[in-house]
Amino acid sequence: MASKETDFPPVEMADEDGFLAWGGDLGRDRLLQAYRSGIFPWFNPGEPILWWAPDPRFVLFPDELKVSDSMRRLLQKAPWRVTLDNCFADVIRACKKVKRAGQKGTWITDEMEAAYTQLHREGWAHSVEVWEEEELIGGLYGVSLGNMFFGESMFALRSNASKYGFITLVAVLKEKGFTLIDCQVPTEHLASLGARPIARKEFMGLLEKGLKKPTLHGSWSQWI
Repeated sequence: MASKETDFPPVEMADEDGFLAWGGDLGRDRLLQAYRSGIFPWFNPGEPILWWAPDPRFVLFPDELKVSDSMRRLLQKAPWRVTLDNCFADVIRACKKVKRAGQKGTWITDEMEAAYTQLHREGWAHSVEVWEEEELIGGLYGVSLGNMFFGESMFALRSNASKYGFITLVAVLKEKGFTLIDCQVPTEHLASLGARPIARKEFMGLLEKGLKKPTLHGSWSQWI
């Protein structure tokens, strides 16, 4: 149970853009309470910490994963190797540094990098790595609570490398009984994989159910 120091306002108080609150810190207790409350941090360098609970919420149900014919062929060829929790720090650093079309910079601040790396050390945050021989060419990271995975960011140094890792992760999570992947806000990249918006009220109901399931805490490296 959260202490009053880590409590958040009800998500219904968020404005039309999903902005709910600002301030606080990125300590473990506050971050975990945020995810348990349907809230996530998202802010630019130099800004105070901003907390969000958008309506609608962008999510992926594992059973609704879409894999294009071209991706199926790529997966069958298996040109790359995928690992879990092999080098979290390298993945979040790459997500922070890799340039994206249409974006001037990154929202992954030094403070966020340190906070999520600490969450990983404590077994709450997890990474997916895609390798071409010994080179890290793609990946993603997020937080796991109950039977839900809260995706944070992904990167690719080769075309489709992040999709390759994401599709592999979804298959693993489905096998482990996960029911929902929170993608937070819409992107064409994730929409092409089957993610879709749902009402925040529906998301909160699914979150409540998901958090009743045991959290698969600790390293996931043995899963692949």
